[in-house]
Amino acid sequence: MRVAIIGANGQLGSDLVEVFGEDSSFEVVPLTHSDLDVTILDTLEVLKELKPDVIINTAAYVRVDDAELYPEKAFQVNAIGALNVARAAEEINAVNVYISTDYVFDGSKGEPYTEEDSPNPVSVYGLSKYAGEIFTRNYSRKHYIIRVASLYGKAGARGKGGNFVEFMIQKAKRGEEIRVVDDQFMSPTYTKDVARTLKKLLELKPEFGVYHMVNEGFCSWYEFTKAIFEILGWEVDVKPIKSDELKRLAKRPKFSALRNKKLDGLGLKMGPWKEALEEYLREKGYI
Repeated sequence: MRVAIIGANGQLGSDLVEVFGEDSSFEVVPLTHSDLDVTILDTLEVLKELKPDVIINTAAYVRVDDAELYPEKAFQVNAIGALNVARAAEEINAVNVYISTDYVFDGSKGEPYTEEDSPNPVSVYGLSKYAGEIFTRNYSRKHYIIRVASLYGKAGARGKGGNFVEFMIQKAKRGEEIRVVDDQFMSPTYTKDVARTLKKLLELKPEFGVYHMVNEGFCSWYEFTKAIFEILGWEVDVKPIKSDELKRLAKRPKFSALRNKKLDGLGLKMGPWKEALEEYLREKGYI
């Protein structure tokens, strides 16, 4: 199975390249921004030459607050980019995998969202990703929309200059005050676990559609931060604060935890978020 990975040097993309590359039944074609730009249709001609069986599109504009100021940038990558990839995938009859987000939900449900719940984004970023989902669904018949959440991985997010775990560790090392919101709940997810599970999904070839793919359980950002330092065995004072104290441009869902209902039905399990966090910290050499 030839798999083209768009955004191959990103946080999730680099783990996908590594995990799929370890299995001889997959031929991995890593594609970075220098190979193609999802916002420029002509550059996607390379996909027609490569003729992959599967295209995994991890390219994304992930600056949630900046998207409020520059909505056209978010939509260009997350929506129009998804449309371009969907059209290319349909033309070469490839399976199209679009990576989406928990931010397509408004957070008002109060319990983990399943694939059956209706999206209602409360930010430009969330809306741009939901538009990408719709383009993926309506322009490529063979598609998997994979919703992930609060990702962290070895490479760090290129668009954000790292990831949340690293930001907290570096702040602690510098002796800075650490203040984290305790009223936003989510499913922190390790990119290597997403890569492993997506590989299994593609091997199983279940029905096309939307799948949630997050580490089991949920927590607040405050609880997540506390867990980082507990696993490391560091004495760090973490102060809980409320979301409105941060005065951020974009509205965030208060409770955007996801439940992998469809994966459960396939017998595919992702580990608990705390175990995943420990594995990440080992991978990075902190423990």
